[in-house]
Amino acid sequence: MLNTFFKYLEYEKRYSKHTLLSYENDLKQFKSFLENQSQLHDLLKAEHRHIRAWVVQLMQEGIKPKSINRKIVSLRTFYKFAISREAIQQNPTQKIKALKVSKDLPQFVQEKEMDNLLNLLEFPDDFEGSRDALIMELLYGTGIRLAELLNLKYSDFNLSSKTIRILGKGNKERIIPFHSKILERLNNYISHKNKMFIGNEAGPLIVSINGNDAYPMMINRITKKYLNQVTTISKTSPHVLRHTFATHLLNKGADLNAVKDLLGHSSLAATQVYTHNSLDKLKKVFDQAHPKA
Repeated sequence: MLNTFFKYLEYEKRYSKHTLLSYENDLKQFKSFLENQSQLHDLLKAEHRHIRAWVVQLMQEGIKPKSINRKIVSLRTFYKFAISREAIQQNPTQKIKALKVSKDLPQFVQEKEMDNLLNLLEFPDDFEGSRDALIMELLYGTGIRLAELLNLKYSDFNLSSKTIRILGKGNKERIIPFHSKILERLNNYISHKNKMFIGNEAGPLIVSINGNDAYPMMINRITKKYLNQVTTISKTSPHVLRHTFATHLLNKGADLNAVKDLLGHSSLAATQVYTHNSLDKLKKVFDQAHPKA
């Protein structure tokens, strides 16, 4: 059943490799819990009490509510699929409720810090340096997700119109404009890449020093390496640059709907979280400038 489920997610739902890996890890963790705690070796025999006990154990282990909720979603999706295939009659996740999650504002890098990174920090003039510079420029300059960056190909770039075709969540396509600095970084990287690796133009744009496909841990290491040189924020993941992209646009007066479309959000609710950071900035300006403040 698990293999059939994963094929369903990959080929019918068109989930990304990153999402598929999350589902696989969540279900394997729950299966291991069932085997160790209840001597059950079949996920289809799990009951509501087993899932509730697993959630309690995860909480006791200090797993964050947001991560636990993702695992609950994985189970819920699997059991809905099992019902649709008539493998079970009742969904054991039906009475499981999501945990309350505290709404932390997304961290972002200050404009001056990003300017220092991209305009003052010197990237080595070699393959790795040109690649890293392009990665940082793309993540901040377009707000694309990590998975979207990994799937990018050179053919996705329209150099004449300065736009990129992005295939996002749910196989939804969107077009994002890019600025001249990205074009400069792209040309420099392609020049170094072609000298090192011949005949891989059709593959992923971003590759490792050995010419292999880039992977999440590699991109995380690169963003951490460079962000740590310009900022002291605790999170230095690729997603922080997506937060930074959205926050800076809104700080400059960009329309919320336009930012929503650029990020590839399906609704405004996901985009509105960035307005809080913009409001904080407005309040500081008011306090500093208004005579009655």
